[in-house]
Amino acid sequence: MRTRPELTGSFGAVASTHWLASSSGMAVLERGGNAADAAVATGFVLHVVEPHLNGPGGDLPLIVRVPGSEPRVLCGQGVTPAAATIEAMRADGIEHIPGTGLLPAVVPGAVPAWLTLLREHGSWAPADVLSFAIELADRGHRVLPRVARTIAGRADFFREHWAASARLWADPAPDDWAVIRNPALAETYRRLADAGRGKEREAACDAAIAAWSEGFVAEAIDRHCRVASMDSSGDAHAGLLTGDDMAAWRPTWEQTLSLPWRGTTVHKVGAWSQGPALLAQLGMLEPLLPAAADAFDAELVHVATEAAKLAFADRDAWFGDGADLSRLLAPDYLAERRARIGAQASRELRPGALRGEPRMPAVQTVHEAETPEGAGEPTRGDTCHVDVVDRDGMVISATPSGGWLQSSPAIAELGFCLGTRAQMLWLEPGLPTSLAPGIRPRTTLSPTMLVDDDGSVAALGTPGGDQQDQWQLSMLLGMRVLGLTPQSAIDAPAWHTTHLVSSFEPRVWEPAGLHVESRLGETTIAELRRRGHDVTDAGPWSLGRLSFASYDADGTIRAAANPRGEQGYAVVR
Repeated sequence: MRTRPELTGSFGAVASTHWLASSSGMAVLERGGNAADAAVATGFVLHVVEPHLNGPGGDLPLIVRVPGSEPRVLCGQGVTPAAATIEAMRADGIEHIPGTGLLPAVVPGAVPAWLTLLREHGSWAPADVLSFAIELADRGHRVLPRVARTIAGRADFFREHWAASARLWADPAPDDWAVIRNPALAETYRRLADAGRGKEREAACDAAIAAWSEGFVAEAIDRHCRVASMDSSGDAHAGLLTGDDMAAWRPTWEQTLSLPWRGTTVHKVGAWSQGPALLAQLGMLEPLLPAAADAFDAELVHVATEAAKLAFADRDAWFGDGADLSRLLAPDYLAERRARIGAQASRELRPGALRGEPRMPAVQTVHEAETPEGAGEPTRGDTCHVDVVDRDGMVISATPSGGWLQSSPAIAELGFCLGTRAQMLWLEPGLPTSLAPGIRPRTTLSPTMLVDDDGSVAALGTPGGDQQDQWQLSMLLGMRVLGLTPQSAIDAPAWHTTHLVSSFEPRVWEPAGLHVESRLGETTIAELRRRGHDVTDAGPWSLGRLSFASYDADGTIRAAANPRGEQGYAVVR
């Protein structure tokens, strides 16, 4: 089944998780902007129209490929504050880093990263790309039912504990499709734009970054974090983030980590993300996969699920900022891991001996743990994604997230809240993801880029927290094993395992947990249960929010977007 036509063109494409963001990005291309300009405009619009899934106070990893160059990573994942130590948390009575509030806030990296992309590869000034988000924040837009439900679910908490959030979002809480406005955010973006007016384009970008990282935004965030606020620990705590932390950090350019696979090279972000887990899954699976297949049968889903369990056990034991993953994709190591895939579903966490004896954090199963009210990522693993291609062949894959309206109290004068990415770190010493000052939390955000042997380049990705590199796997298997087009591969039934340590509070795992879309079929689902998987039927259209855009070797541009949730759209000309 295919829900939408196969979109092709030769001018440009924008695919994202919200139609207003996609149409804004295409408007930039139509007015002469390039892929970087369009991606930045799209990203800022997503802050406005999907505030329950991302915001200016959040994070951003992206991969960009400029014609004639290798893909590069731009890291917009901010670091922990200088005062963020295990000892400081323990002294404050914290046993696990809370999933909400001010304590888990790290340097907000999304805005500096978008502006860095604009400076290095764009052609427009900050004022131009910000104009779309400013208009939508100022004049308003019709709020998605999911946003309205999110606000309604937290409205009482906001009124009792986070007064600025209540004033911004919940007084009154909006109905589905009501017009909502955020004039404070519009003014923040105006001030960033004004910082660069009258300057050359690159200098204007630098001025906007400085206004964010060292100017009025950093000053407001510093003041905000000094006032204690209720979080999911059940107590009020002040934050550790300071203006000095923001001033000391800037986005960085890095090499991708990559793996050749079935006529393409798959490029991912490095060890500070979960991205290498997708490469490990592909490397383990390849000798077990058929050359071609007609559908996702029980055998294919089973081996893919078991490979995911092994790859994510390695993630939880070995990945982290600065971790050495040089052996992860070595043929001998992949063979060792592949040999652990049996005919029945595993019920154990089984990391490999990547660099000696593995060590896992102490975690409970989902049935043993208590979930604090409002903890973790209340959207259950959702975020945003953007793919952009221009007629010259620049390709961008970006996964902005963090700073959800429900994650932390709003900063009244700025119109947004901080992210809570430090919840992905542990207060247990000696782990690759143990809390320490100035490190990047190991993020779930995981954009993907494909560079085919014939020179074609594609960007893809999805929201989904721990599920991102599983839903992307199902799409890649759909394209390269089932022979589906990108739109048909997005539409194909998806699945994911919960047999991994959740990256969000509460940090739990579900032995042999497997969530599937019912469209896999009763026979396939029954066989998966017979093999020992604890299957949850998530309904026919429920898993994944993938999008895709590509530039073929002959100049053809393609795009596709997810129909689930009726909000993602691709635009092509």
